[in-house]
Amino acid sequence: MNLKQLLNQGRLRHHKTSKEEISNLLRVIKRDIKDAKVEGLSSDRKFATAYNAVLQVRFQSQRRKN
Repeated sequence: MNLKQLLNQGRLRHHKTSKEEISNLLRVIKRDIKDAKVEGLSSDRKFATAYNAVLQVRFQSQRRKN
């Protein structure tokens, strides 16, 4: 199933982003990068936090395209 089909079925909808939404995502990215550097965190937690930052970057770049 492709995105157009999902839109036609009403399972997806178009979204117009705002500057505030982009700013909030950028704050989450910066926070997660900073948190991933905290001493004493396990390697797993550091990885999970850094990975979340990468996911947010991807999410934010997709929002900017729309």
